[in-house]
Amino acid sequence: MGTVMGVYLPCMQNILGVILFLRMTWLVGIGGVLGTFTIVFMCCSTTMLTAISMSAIATNGVVPAGGSYYMISRSLGPEFGGAVGICFYLGTTFAGAMYILGCIEILLIYIVPAAAIFKLEGLEGPEAEAALLNNMRVYGTIVLTLMSIVVFVGVKYVNKLALVFLACVILSILAVYAGVIKSSFDPPDFPVCALGNRILVSKGFDVCAKTIERDNGTVTTKLWKMFCDSEFLNATCDEYFINNNISQIQGIPGIRSGILAENLFGYFMEKGDFIEKRGLMSASYPDAPVTNANRYVLADITTFFTLLVGIYFPSVTGIMAGSNRSGDLQDAQKSIPVGTILAILTTSTIYMTCVVLFGACVDGVVLRDKFGEGVNGNLVIGTLAWPSPWVIVIGSFFSTCGAGLQSLTGAPRLLQAIARDGIIPFLRIFGHGKANGEPTWALLLTASICEIGIIIASLDSVAPILSMFFLMCYMFVNLACALQTLLRTPNWRPRFKFYHWALSFLGMSLCLSLMFICSWYYAIVAMVIAGCIYKYIEFCGAEKEWGDGIRGISLSAARYALMRLEEGPPHTKNWRPQILVLVSLDAEQNVEQPRLLSLTSQLKAGKGLTIVGTSVEGTYLNNHPQVQKAEQSVRKLMETEKVKGFCQVVISSNLRDATSHLIQAGGLGGLRHNTVLVSWPRNWKLPEENHRWRNFIEIVRETTAGHLALIVPKNISAYPSNGERFTEGHIDVWWIVHDGGMLMLLPFLLRQHKVWRKCKMRIFTVAQMDDNSIQMKKDLLTFLYHLRLDAEVEVVEMVNSDISAYTYEKTLVMEQRSQILKEMHLTKNEREREVHSEKIAQLSLPTSPTVPTPSATTPGEEVQMTWSDDGEKGKIPPVVNPENIKDINQFNVRRMHHAQKLNEVIVKKSQEAKLVLLNMPGPPKNRTGEENYMEFMEVLTEGLNRVLLVRGGGREVITIYS
Repeated sequence: MGTVMGVYLPCMQNILGVILFLRMTWLVGIGGVLGTFTIVFMCCSTTMLTAISMSAIATNGVVPAGGSYYMISRSLGPEFGGAVGICFYLGTTFAGAMYILGCIEILLIYIVPAAAIFKLEGLEGPEAEAALLNNMRVYGTIVLTLMSIVVFVGVKYVNKLALVFLACVILSILAVYAGVIKSSFDPPDFPVCALGNRILVSKGFDVCAKTIERDNGTVTTKLWKMFCDSEFLNATCDEYFINNNISQIQGIPGIRSGILAENLFGYFMEKGDFIEKRGLMSASYPDAPVTNANRYVLADITTFFTLLVGIYFPSVTGIMAGSNRSGDLQDAQKSIPVGTILAILTTSTIYMTCVVLFGACVDGVVLRDKFGEGVNGNLVIGTLAWPSPWVIVIGSFFSTCGAGLQSLTGAPRLLQAIARDGIIPFLRIFGHGKANGEPTWALLLTASICEIGIIIASLDSVAPILSMFFLMCYMFVNLACALQTLLRTPNWRPRFKFYHWALSFLGMSLCLSLMFICSWYYAIVAMVIAGCIYKYIEFCGAEKEWGDGIRGISLSAARYALMRLEEGPPHTKNWRPQILVLVSLDAEQNVEQPRLLSLTSQLKAGKGLTIVGTSVEGTYLNNHPQVQKAEQSVRKLMETEKVKGFCQVVISSNLRDATSHLIQAGGLGGLRHNTVLVSWPRNWKLPEENHRWRNFIEIVRETTAGHLALIVPKNISAYPSNGERFTEGHIDVWWIVHDGGMLMLLPFLLRQHKVWRKCKMRIFTVAQMDDNSIQMKKDLLTFLYHLRLDAEVEVVEMVNSDISAYTYEKTLVMEQRSQILKEMHLTKNEREREVHSEKIAQLSLPTSPTVPTPSATTPGEEVQMTWSDDGEKGKIPPVVNPENIKDINQFNVRRMHHAQKLNEVIVKKSQEAKLVLLNMPGPPKNRTGEENYMEFMEVLTEGLNRVLLVRGGGREVITIYS
């Protein structure tokens, strides 16, 4: 099909419809010419800007079946595409309900009122309203059923009749224009009867007068009998009837009458208000009770500006009709922009001229009379038509029928396209249909949802609902175009050149504004529905790679964030364990220690980065298939253990170098690991496993040199899986040296996970025999309180030599510390607070000058150590580099004895603990002492089930300040 038949006319048919015929005159009467013109201009501008964005997207490649859904999903990704696609589907479905309600309204009010099942005669107020709505529900359900059968049996006939229905619309509009021209020299005779300034319902009387002269006498009329208790002149009559005169108003005074000035401004009313003629005198008493209310034309709903916007907006939807047929177009990239924009310009012109012409030709009381009760039950727009009001009535009836059929045809196909994409699992059944591809199940669901709109039964209530869904769809079309333009993706090369990201953002802003102008609560409901669908697709929908703009945003945002991270190291408050997990593989390329990833998952309550690294021995060219298999195996285990992070497999000629490469080169820019998690080597004493413990000690050395924290779980196979739960127990922390707070932070992170949540934290700190243990415990409790950590505290007294494995040399005294503070230009109060916080943090070790505690320092940053109550108060124990460790290999026999003594104390206190955290001593300087180092750690942890050896990275990772 070409531009006219394939895009222009279908868009015209979808845009012009029920609102134009049934509500446009009422909108002008309530909102005034200026107010309604503003509404029309806003809505038409929104659709024009959306059409420009849509044209750019539609001409950027082939758009198959699915139309707007396809465009949005391929531009913004499956999550946004699915959410907006469902919204567009719901909008199209409710549009079908609106057209059917319009069809029934025309049928029951203007064509055959006698066909009403629930009679309205004699009813007034809520009873009359309920009867009308019940009629709409019954007939609406019947018409919906018939239309669904027609669509099911012969959809090809619907498409063939589309031009007939469009012809009805065009003929009706031409009849209105002809009637306007005729009214300028020969206004039609549609008198409106008013009592005082109140407009009367025209049914029930024939003469607009209280009495008439007949046979030289005064005779009362039917109107008299409506307000009086008898036909005689001395009858008792309604007070308002007695005090006010009857007058007759020309309902269609014509374009030259000057009525436009009276209709310029709005006339908003409350439900039940009388429709009154401006300028007519009325004698009424505000406190007097209203009688005979059913004799007057009343406002059926409370009106306000935003309500009018919600009711009008559906009349400008339908701009996607051309793009939905892209597969049937001869040249879609040419026809869609030209046809859609021309259709919007044409329909916008029609709407704007109609607003002005209605205001210039028709009296305001007739315009505000929604159902034509004051003009003998005529369709108000029909009173303008030439040669007869029936032209409009019949034309609008067939127009609404055709639009309803088109909605019931298009909506199931849209749902079928979404279902066949497979992004929403529970909708897959609706992708199936008849042998010829007709969406049977989707049609059934569409008819069921459409019935909800029929049950609502009020055209004025259904219109704002579908406004929300269409506006949301249009908003995301604009967003998609703006994003693609700003991201400048290489594939963004639309043939349509007359677009700009600023126009798209303006269109998106207008859509969002109109959503909340129409109805803020409907807007929120629509957003919640879209949000729920988005999260559902994200959680369990099919993963699709469509090269969408959201992926482009992610890349741009990631680049920006990485550049920001390069600006400097994170503050202590923002420190998180960014973990590099080193795992080993067996001969089948499967992970040997899966519980290592379970522990990682349990630690990641602190979020942050996770890199699971492993190595393959060989060359890249020869061993690439093994790498792919290893990566697939690791990713599968990460998914099973719910570890969110990255996998990195390195090939090297030997595993030692590969591990070193991972530690050195893992991460990107500022997003690098600061912690290494590696399992204690199993069976390291066996001769054939000799390389394992040597590699392990090299890892300890490299992490120390790189100022990285190190976490070593011992007996990793005994650690709990993510499915286990500890209902009670303790996590014991043996705080032998201050390591920057890692020992404090790790139990806190573990207890955020459901496996460890019910475990309590205990902290054991070691003191010498001559220390003030009571004061130490008190200070440690204060420190924990400031850290906002809940834990039990116990001070264990031991002799100095029993913890000598952890000792370091002093290198910094108080005078040097004061000099650094002075260089930092701290005030006296700040220096005092710095020293005080330092003392609070330095609680863990004995006070002897020969037993300071380990850490590392970076320029301008010191890690606090220990403090005492004795004669050493003038000195602050130092911050030193790990290189200053005394060689653990010296006096090896004595060291093993000390480790055994310390182990006895730990086992005595913590044998029943679910997890024990210990400081990990630094590696030996001399390689001859490596095996003794391993033996020392074995002796230190003997008899303990689960041990987590922790070594700090040389900086504070926890703070008392907010």
